Amino acid sequence: MASSNPASKGIRMIVGLGNVGAEFERTRHNAGFWFIDRVASRYGARFRTEKKFFGELARASIGGQEVWLLKPATFMNLSGQAVVAVALFYRLLPDQILVAHDELDLAPGDVRLKMGGGVAGHNGLKDVRARLSSADFWRMRIGIGHPRALELRQEVVDFVLHPPRRDEEQAIEAAIERAQSVLELASAGQFEMAMMQLRRAATLAAAAAATLRPDSKQ
Repeated sequence: MASSNPASKGIRMIVGLGNVGAEFERTRHNAGFWFIDRVASRYGARFRTEKKFFGELARASIGGQEVWLLKPATFMNLSGQAVVAVALFYRLLPDQILVAHDELDLAPGDVRLKMGGGVAGHNGLKDVRARLSSADFWRMRIGIGHPRALELRQEVVDFVLHPPRRDEEQAIEAAIERAQSVLELASAGQFEMAMMQLRRAATLAAAAAATLRPDSKQ
């Protein structure tokens, strides 16, 4: 799929990555589903199962723009099948697509917006990139932390397929809520402002969390 031209503006599809099934619902790897469900709730969009799109699709109005919301039903490793089906049908280019996913390299409570880059072993992103034939799509990177950074004796595969601890879950949910505030900027193509706003919010959230730690200075 060809890259967009400079005239292309804003996000026209938001994809949440995750695994279908009750057993996966609250796992770290499903942070993308948590995100897209929050978007649908915020904008009053209702998902419908669409077999031809290999998932659930909803339509939302975000900042006055029509934006498609997608939850692939193919399991994580085949997420690109749903993404490319919708993109081809609605003639969307890669840089009009925002993919929300769990991110090991960010701590719980951190969330960042990024264009392109590597996939860092994330099989969902890997499949999206392969099927779009492009890495030039936007990512909403939702921090879940890494087992080593969190001092957990778990392999990564085991870690992502388990629910986060309660404090981690609260931090992830708070980050997802903060990320909602930049979607209207993203739909308008104001990506630099959206990225800056998320970075600023992350700094403030980290500072606030530091003041609540038992070992912080009074």
